[in-house]
Amino acid sequence: MSPAVLRFLAERYEQLEVRYDPEQRALWAYQRPRRRPCFNLDLLSEIKRLQEAIQRACHGHDETTSPVRFLIAGSRAKDAFNLGGDLGLFLELIRNRDRQGLRRYALACVEVLYLNSVNLNAPLTTIALVQGAALGGGFEAAISCSVVIAERHVQMGLPEILFNLFPGMGAYSFLARRIHPIHAERLILSGEMWTAPEMYEKGVIDLVAETATGAQAVVDYLHRQERVGIGTFGLIKARHRVQPVSYQELFDVAMIWADSALHLGERDLRVMERLLRAQNRAYGLAPSPSDGAKVVPLIS
Repeated sequence: MSPAVLRFLAERYEQLEVRYDPEQRALWAYQRPRRRPCFNLDLLSEIKRLQEAIQRACHGHDETTSPVRFLIAGSRAKDAFNLGGDLGLFLELIRNRDRQGLRRYALACVEVLYLNSVNLNAPLTTIALVQGAALGGGFEAAISCSVVIAERHVQMGLPEILFNLFPGMGAYSFLARRIHPIHAERLILSGEMWTAPEMYEKGVIDLVAETATGAQAVVDYLHRQERVGIGTFGLIKARHRVQPVSYQELFDVAMIWADSALHLGERDLRVMERLLRAQNRAYGLAPSPSDGAKVVPLIS
């Protein structure tokens, strides 16, 4: 194992579980978010730190010699890949009229998802392993990867329109490069949840695995790349050349999202609060003042 790989494996993470497979040159990175399975700022910071460590390890290599050939993003959270943005933080920032705070959060998301979308500007392929619900920013994170493998039972979708907002951390950009922009808009505006097979039929994800077999499906995919990897990697590079996603595009849309959030009314924020309480119930959590929501007893 190369010294560069040993160095980033020695890094300490509180909300990530990192495992390296030297045979496949595959790095498995599982989210372990504290409290709710959402993108809190510390988790985003840890993901960015891991991405930068991988970039350093791969510097100067090509796809035949890179110590990391595949980066697989998964989750250890119960029943969830990721539920998206930190609703508690959103409520706090919006009620405090903190435009800069909203923009800082959006920028933290964009920096991580942009690097996913360009395979870290390294000779590797990003793969999302979706074994639980991928909603809002969690869905954006999954489709920011070059390959999306999801188990049959999982639900995916963009619920932001339910509280009068839109998903601003890449959903439109990534969807519009997988499916027709009109269909991307319809999916965003529907606010509906879709199963993995439905998303596959729409052309949004790449492979459906049976329930509880997602990790094996990824392993099988890696083995197939031993035979067709040069062609697959070349096709992914061609895709990014023909339909590039620029950092500036993601940044501009994220700033529109931050400004839009400040226009939400109290009725919209109450819907956001209900979603937050539902997440708390699902994970056995009592709301706290830091959630940004009014403290309401968790009664089903």
